[in-house]
Amino acid sequence: MQEVVNRQEVAGAVTLVATPDKILHLSAVGFADIAAKRPMQTDTIGWIASMTKPITAAAILMLQDEGKLSIDAPVGKYLPELAGLKTADGKPAVVTLRQMLTHTSGMGEAGGNSVRTLAELIPLYARQPLNFTPGSEWRYCQSAINALGRIVEVVSGGSYPDFLQKRLFDPLGMKDTTFYPTHAQVARLAKPYQLVNGKLEEQGYGAYNPSDHQRYPAPNGGLFSTAADYARFLQLLLNKGTLDGRRYLKPETVELMTTIHTGDYRTGWVPGHGWGLGAAVLREPQGVTATLSPDTFGHVGAYGTHGWADPTKRLIQVMLIQRTGGGFDDSEARRAFHAATAAAPGM
Repeated sequence: MQEVVNRQEVAGAVTLVATPDKILHLSAVGFADIAAKRPMQTDTIGWIASMTKPITAAAILMLQDEGKLSIDAPVGKYLPELAGLKTADGKPAVVTLRQMLTHTSGMGEAGGNSVRTLAELIPLYARQPLNFTPGSEWRYCQSAINALGRIVEVVSGGSYPDFLQKRLFDPLGMKDTTFYPTHAQVARLAKPYQLVNGKLEEQGYGAYNPSDHQRYPAPNGGLFSTAADYARFLQLLLNKGTLDGRRYLKPETVELMTTIHTGDYRTGWVPGHGWGLGAAVLREPQGVTATLSPDTFGHVGAYGTHGWADPTKRLIQVMLIQRTGGGFDDSEARRAFHAATAAAPGM
């Protein structure tokens, strides 16, 4: 990873390798802030962006385990505003929660930069025509995941951040995973960079400004976290729903989450993947995923973060970088990390 930093592929990186019950490797190289020469630390916080999506899926599935919802129910059962969704030609369409979790809903996107709550987002989505008949293809969909977060609020009777805090983050010890970093946590953030013509240039967070605590808690990609925190979540899944003697999800629910539901549709941004419930699932290892096993599941984030759990090797790999440009799903940093992990003794 130091070689990747030396080539200025990234400013810095945190890498973690774990089994279902312990961390085997955790290290940091390079800078969290190039200009200030602030080094990357193992507890540096980064915007994990779409790695939020599997956590949103887990929240929905926790409620299904409790009998409070069904992923095969129409979205209109929980969000009446979305009961009247139609295709572009005006035909009525029924979207299920399962389709929302697998990016096969066809829901249209809508900007919500001025929106402050998840409830305010839903009418914006309701006005958008569907892009295709639900279930007929795969297309990455932010609106569907955000609507699922609102369903958590409606069904649980509390806010989405509070549900995650009480049901996942606090009991799992994910003390640095949050939509709204504190002042002390902001000071530990890695600066985001963009790769432009082979050089790293600092950039901002756009709509996900960590200092803005008035923005809505985006279930599609609003979380900030550390490598060690996210590994706790993946250990929970690799342990079939339990961690440290506490059960969070039923074993069959984790199996459901990490099984491909999208048939032969091409999904994701590199070949060989299908889609589970809120997570990518590797069907055929190749290229950047060549050292991973079939059925490895996880997600990537827009700023280059990665989190994968390999059920065959019983191994978790988490990489925290903060950089756009050059391909976040098939980056040199990711290739180097997977290759080094595969080559390490005992792994």
